[in-house]
Amino acid sequence: MAEGAAVPTEGWDFSWFEGRATEARPSWGYARSMGERLAGATAVLDVQTGGGEVLDFALAAAGAQRAPLVVATEGWEPNVAEATRLLRPRGVPVVASADDAPLPFADGAFDLVVSRHPVEPHWDEVARVLAPGGTYFAQHVGPASVFELIEYFLGPLPEENHRARDPERERAGAEAAGLEVVELRTERLRMEFFDVGAVVHFLRKVVWMVPGFTVEAYRDRLRELHERIEDEGPFVAHSSRHLFDVRKPQAMP
Repeated sequence: MAEGAAVPTEGWDFSWFEGRATEARPSWGYARSMGERLAGATAVLDVQTGGGEVLDFALAAAGAQRAPLVVATEGWEPNVAEATRLLRPRGVPVVASADDAPLPFADGAFDLVVSRHPVEPHWDEVARVLAPGGTYFAQHVGPASVFELIEYFLGPLPEENHRARDPERERAGAEAAGLEVVELRTERLRMEFFDVGAVVHFLRKVVWMVPGFTVEAYRDRLRELHERIEDEGPFVAHSSRHLFDVRKPQAMP
């Protein structure tokens, strides 16, 4: 537990979990696919870039064919600093912008908007900053993601919590903003935690899973979880992901 509590949590580099936890990845390979999109775009916005790791990978994949203009936003201060450190050498400015604030860009400024795991898709803002014919290409977190772990600590959650982040609701939101959903894919993916230190680090890193999580507050449940893993093997949970490929029509209704 002490090791998981001491590891820095800035950014979205999950390499520390190697050998301690696993998560299956969606079959569509979002970061690689983003790189392909970057190679065909002119002006790109990455919304809620986190620590910039996914965008950095995609830029490397796009190489010299990358879009000439790439900008990122991020709302959490530690991640703003981390993303700036990583993306500045690639000529990508990181704009500090609250997750629920209007995007600080002009109407129709981008032909491609990308986002990996936004807190919530603000479809009206996406539609506003996209140029006519532009694309929103994003991977979202789906419903009841990792709820086996969350409910281990918090107890059963209301049914409405299980229905939040529903991809069909999000599709309806996109269409209500005048956007066309070209493709929507969903997958449910297995996660395994091999020791309690990995659980501690995960919940410290993904702070909204168990709000206010600390080792001190949940020491008894963590001790029970440690014993369970020792006796029964890895703790298994499931993440939900969905992929949006959305287009802004040449003429909005």
